[in-house]
Amino acid sequence: MHLGKKDLDKADYYMSDQRRTTVTEDKDPGVVISSDMKSSQQQCTQAYSKASRMLAMINHTVVYKNSENLLRLYKSLVRPHLEYRTAAWSPHYIKDRVLLEKVQWRF
Repeated sequence: MHLGKKDLDKADYYMSDQRRTTVTEDKDPGVVISSDMKSSQQQCTQAYSKASRMLAMINHTVVYKNSENLLRLYKSLVRPHLEYRTAAWSPHYIKDRVLLEKVQWRF
């Protein structure tokens, strides 16, 4: 991946005398980073969909819904999907934050 805006089309990278192909996005242990060093929209939507599915599963399977039980289930099943690698991909766009907060408000 070429980082920066200058000479993006002219950059050639070699390893052991073999030309490497350039990419615009790369996934490194669960975090998708683009060449402009911003997190991908894909990252946020994946976290949102996984957390939403877990929230729906809790809603459909739990019969006795008191606040203590629901909070424990939320913290153990839903919240990890929202917080997974956030230190690395930090949703800095407002639309991404709003998307992730929708799950919290639904809960």
